[in-house]
Amino acid sequence: MKGFHQRDQQDTNSSKSMETKRRKNMKRLGGSGLSLETFANLKSKNNHYNPALIKKQKEFYKNAKYVSKFKKSMKQQNSHGKNETGESSKQEFHEKNETGESSKVDDDKQKGKSNKRIGVEDVYKQTREEMEKARMEREAAFQAKKQAREEAEARRKAARGKMLKKTRHGQPVMKYRIEHLLESIKKTAANNGNRTA
Repeated sequence: MKGFHQRDQQDTNSSKSMETKRRKNMKRLGGSGLSLETFANLKSKNNHYNPALIKKQKEFYKNAKYVSKFKKSMKQQNSHGKNETGESSKQEFHEKNETGESSKVDDDKQKGKSNKRIGVEDVYKQTREEMEKARMEREAAFQAKKQAREEAEARRKAARGKMLKKTRHGQPVMKYRIEHLLESIKKTAANNGNRTA
């Protein structure tokens, strides 16, 4: 009987310790966990941060803005064209029909429209050429920088090779080190001479 009572007491102590451990874990983890339903609902929602989706939406809006600007400009060009050629030519056409000279007026107006189109194409070609020139200049500058960098790297490698040379006894060869010091002194003297002059 005593053994049974002691065992029961141990069970209650272990259950109390389990309960305290569970409480401590809950505190450490920041409260109780999510229920299964809440977790499933959170997973199914699609409002999380998605950089790829954001980028795609930005690109879509940007393209839409360009399209609307293009449509506006086309509308303006068409309205200017109608004001200059379309409406006036219709009036002249009706007026000239009676006199019989309408075909010349219409042909002249049509030539004016085609000239406008050519003007737009010329502007496009001109901007394209400017962009191409700018690109070529950037490439040339990049190539020049790259070549200068490669030359400097080759000089540094050669100097490093000379500076690391050793005699057969393991001592550094002083000839190259002294030459290097002399060159650096000459450069600083030349720079100081240029500043004072």
